[in-house]
Amino acid sequence: MENRKSQIVKLALRNIREKGYLSFSYDDLSRELGVTKASIHYHFEKKEDLGIAVCTKIKEGLEATFIKVDMEQIGLEDKLWEFISRRAKQIEMNEVCPISSLQADFHYLPLKMQESVQQLSQLEISYVKKFLDELKSEGKLRPTNDTKALASLLIASVKGALQYKRVLGEDLFSTVFDQLKILITGNIEIRKT
Repeated sequence: MENRKSQIVKLALRNIREKGYLSFSYDDLSRELGVTKASIHYHFEKKEDLGIAVCTKIKEGLEATFIKVDMEQIGLEDKLWEFISRRAKQIEMNEVCPISSLQADFHYLPLKMQESVQQLSQLEISYVKKFLDELKSEGKLRPTNDTKALASLLIASVKGALQYKRVLGEDLFSTVFDQLKILITGNIEIRKT
């Protein structure tokens, strides 16, 4: 039973990445899974319940990536870029970051989902901020007083580059990623992601 529930969440997440939360229905999911709509309603009474489950899955992915990268025996600067790179690599060419997709639909989401999306957004910023704070304390970050604003700028730039990648190709994303490394840390030694 948990397997079916996981399949539904995974499929909903894919739909959110490809076309947004508002653009798919339980009918779509039931056709893609080859089950009845009632089967989906059995696990998730309302689409909002499914949306919250998707947000939980995204949160678990963010946390797992952060913990893995933070524990790795690599330099502080590498941890920042590795975290961002791993998250970006999960987005296929025809997809949008699921957090960005949910943010785009934010004003049309049920209140509990809005709260979940806000928490996800804050969590993502806090992880990048943590890496930036560590770099700042080691003197490896260009001067800044506001690492939270810098984290937000970095995330917005990466997500914008992911959007442009859909239209202009992978090379654009790699170029933007490399330029961000130079702008944020002043490091001109570029490592291909």
